[in-house]
Amino acid sequence: MEATLARALPPGHDARQEGGAMTKIGQPFTCGIWTVRDGSEEEFVTRWTALVGSADAFPGAESFRLIQDRQDPHRFISFGAWDDWGSADGWRASDAFRDRMSACRELCEDFRPGDSTLRVAIGT
Repeated sequence: MEATLARALPPGHDARQEGGAMTKIGQPFTCGIWTVRDGSEEEFVTRWTALVGSADAFPGAESFRLIQDRQDPHRFISFGAWDDWGSADGWRASDAFRDRMSACRELCEDFRPGDSTLRVAIGT
């Protein structure tokens, strides 16, 4: 069924998401895989929330999600939806991003950043 839906959503197609936010096939997403030191999970969540809160000052930031692994509670995956790559790059070039990212990484054993584009959106 997913393959059929993927073909039915051409590039630039709008897909309704929860809360009325719109996403488009091809939309930029920043992502990260974080491995947090034992005992630092709650502080990491607080610092990550401050990090993405700094994006409010930048046009083009849409939404952010932080997901904690069920099997390995030290591992988190984050996603940020953006209007365009220029907006994401502008935020990442800011002092606010640099300072808050540094604070997050202080609590981590490993961090793997990534830039991705939306290929399929199904449901809310």
